[in-house]
Amino acid sequence: MKLSDIPKEELEAMNYDDIAYIILNEEKKKMKINELFERVCEALDLPASEYEDKIADFFELLTTDKRFIMLEDGYWDLKELHNPKVVVDDEEDDLVMNDEVEDDENDMMEEEEEDDIFYDAEADDDLPDDDLEDLVVIDVDDEEANS
Repeated sequence: MKLSDIPKEELEAMNYDDIAYIILNEEKKKMKINELFERVCEALDLPASEYEDKIADFFELLTTDKRFIMLEDGYWDLKELHNPKVVVDDEEDDLVMNDEVEDDENDMMEEEEEDDIFYDAEADDDLPDDDLEDLVVIDVDDEEANS
């Protein structure tokens, strides 16, 4: 649909971003925001004061509309005309996995060391055996029966 084919009454009922979409789709080139909004204002026959009052709102409108993309140096274009460059770096993922494995091994070694902190076989050898000779273990049931 061309902008020139749309009746004036229908254009006035449209949102600024919809008109901007039509303009960018017709032109097939990126545009600076001020040039794009000037074209929107021309299509609607808006006065210059309207341009000055609404340019900030138009910028906000474009940034929230997912159909548009802001390019380098303040240019705007239709997102559908630009393919994102996706770089898959499998090597980095492998490094992360190797780091995770190493961390798991280190955690396991630390846990084993922590367990050994509480038990020292050599410390038991230092205790004299005769301290426990007089120790008698009494069952609770036996104690009640003797009372």
